[in-house]
Amino acid sequence: MKRDSWGRLVHRFRWPIVVLSLIPVGPALWFVIAGADLDTSAVPLTTESGQAAELMASELPRNVSFDVIFSHPRLRATDAAFQQAVARAIEPLRRDRQVARVTTAYDTSPPDPRLLSSDGHRSRAIVELALRASPFESLELSAVTPDVYRSLRRRIQSDTLEVVATGSPAFHHDFTKMVEDDLRRSERVTLPIVLVLLLFVFGSGVAAGLPLLVAGLVMVVGMAAMLILSRITPVSVYAPNLVSMIGLGVSIDYALFIVNRFREELDGRSVSEALALTMTTTGRAIIFSGLTVAIGFCGMLLVPIGALTSLGIAGTIVVGLAVLYSVTFLPAVLAILGPRVDALRIPFASRIASRHARGTWHRIATAVMDHPWRVLLPVLAVLVVLGLPFRAIRLATADPTILRTDAESRRADTILRTSFTAAADRPIVVLLQDLDRAPTSPERIGEMYDLSRWLARRPEVVRIDSVVDLDPRLGRTQYQQLAAAPPQARPPGVDAAFRAMVGKHVAMLVVHTAFAPDSDEARALVRTIRESHPPLGARLLASGQAAFDLDFIDVITHAAPAAIGFIVVVTCVILFFLLRSVILPVKAVVMNMLSITASYGALVWIFQEGHLAGWLGFVPHPIEPPIPLIMFCVLFGLSMDYEVLLLSRTREEYERTGDNRRAVANGLERTGQLITGAAAIMAAVFFGFGLADAVMIKAIGVGMGIAVVVDATIVRALLVPATMRLLGQWNWWAPAGIRAVLPARGVRRR
Repeated sequence: MKRDSWGRLVHRFRWPIVVLSLIPVGPALWFVIAGADLDTSAVPLTTESGQAAELMASELPRNVSFDVIFSHPRLRATDAAFQQAVARAIEPLRRDRQVARVTTAYDTSPPDPRLLSSDGHRSRAIVELALRASPFESLELSAVTPDVYRSLRRRIQSDTLEVVATGSPAFHHDFTKMVEDDLRRSERVTLPIVLVLLLFVFGSGVAAGLPLLVAGLVMVVGMAAMLILSRITPVSVYAPNLVSMIGLGVSIDYALFIVNRFREELDGRSVSEALALTMTTTGRAIIFSGLTVAIGFCGMLLVPIGALTSLGIAGTIVVGLAVLYSVTFLPAVLAILGPRVDALRIPFASRIASRHARGTWHRIATAVMDHPWRVLLPVLAVLVVLGLPFRAIRLATADPTILRTDAESRRADTILRTSFTAAADRPIVVLLQDLDRAPTSPERIGEMYDLSRWLARRPEVVRIDSVVDLDPRLGRTQYQQLAAAPPQARPPGVDAAFRAMVGKHVAMLVVHTAFAPDSDEARALVRTIRESHPPLGARLLASGQAAFDLDFIDVITHAAPAAIGFIVVVTCVILFFLLRSVILPVKAVVMNMLSITASYGALVWIFQEGHLAGWLGFVPHPIEPPIPLIMFCVLFGLSMDYEVLLLSRTREEYERTGDNRRAVANGLERTGQLITGAAAIMAAVFFGFGLADAVMIKAIGVGMGIAVVVDATIVRALLVPATMRLLGQWNWWAPAGIRAVLPARGVRRR
């Protein structure tokens, strides 16, 4: 088969290809409209904290619950009018079959002080549902679906009191709504900007519409594929944002490259010949580019965290679809349109330059290559300085501050932690597991007593709740006797504590500390508990938010080298076959690392240190553990888009002229404007997602937008010409033995 056969084949069967490409759209729209439940869990069960959470869920089952806070600026919570208003507000819940129990301060006389605020103007009710809690009831996850929580929350109304709710079901509801709103808002803002940029780049309404048409098809089919996948395996709640972000950006990039090259090749050629040359050159480069992007997403599959695995699969699917539609549907449409691709000209917009023109980008490349060291060293210094803040990165999972400031659960959480002292901390949970002896045996109670007293001596510990901390007047022997007594012989309060904190094989100690879960002190305490506890016959597991953070970071840290190594090695191999060079793939990897490091520095400077926090609308917080790895996997492949386009065109010029300097200048001239336009569009897409309220999506959008800008300007326009000038003929070196087995390549040009 001739090397240009694909383009000619598409031209011949253009109408059937268009029809076949559109067939999946109908079913895909049905799946998108039907929707699906997406997964919000993150911590793998293989970690110590994950195993502890699963054990607690199975042996110490508890009902899902949420808190309702009632407030009045003048009435005191102990006033009769206040109490009556609370009773009226919660009465519908007491009759709801989904509700197991509602506990208020007024169930006892006098009212329970733990459910009254310190200022005396608020009261707290605990609503327990007839549903067992998930092992990972948290900010982003709850066993209660948003619809169920929403229906319950609507039933709690008061004409007298202000009512707000918080807790894992409330957080999960607000978080899910925020992510869905983010996707709609980002697309509304991004698409008009992208259309304007495409009009400016192409100068033609028809040409500008083609990339958006391809992107629309890819996003619809990609979203449907992701939703179908979610019916088979859990898919992250962030996947729709990623599919939209990457699908839009990559599809437009690939379509932009192909449409531009087709318009260029139409100069003096038939439609069939122009399409054949386009697919042989740019089409081939896009296939290799898509492979590099897909390899980046495949790197996520090496991380044993369900959320990242699903993001990797979703990303690979949407990139594959972008390549597929770009080399089938798009060229088929171009074959139908022919010269009409330039219809609806925009007077003020750019034109396609002659293949032999020498413009701004040629002059830039020539100037850089005249003084390569003067350009290379300062640019390297700037990129290194931009990446320096990355050294101070701190990682921690999300807390309620990632929600919108007007989110009810976030406002209620702030009230709960500032006004109700009993709910002010996020404790460390210590679990003792023994499959051989009962937790209530004298040996285990004795060990638990000794462990509790050892914990109490830690300066970071404020209080311990356990069955050996019920009464400070009791000693080790008394607790052993109490545990050995039949349940009916224990005082009611004591028996309730045993039921809540002792299971068939496990016993729980809740360690309260004054430090935030993401603080160094809380994490150090978790490490101390795990590594330095007194000798035990039982297995000790530490859980809670601080432990989750440590374990999550540990999983990412251990998996990252393998994922990064896989991406780098496979990408180098792919680029070697495209460029027939050993040096250029290595240089491309180094260039990518520099731009990614600079974006990491910006990520820390903005989102952790809080610069621009007021302008971007977020609360500074340590970076969520998956973000750096997600950014690396995505950016490494995306940066190769421009590298592949530039170097493959440079390779064409080198094969035509045999002159390295001339090839670099001509390659940049032919691709510089296109890369700049594509990067502007890609950056607009990413920065559009920077408008999201979800800090993780905002951080990824802003971070990747900065990386694309740095990569397409500083790296491609300055570093690449400088390094290729210094390397000279070594750019194209490959061992003779390997070169001999590579297929011949080259494009005959008129």
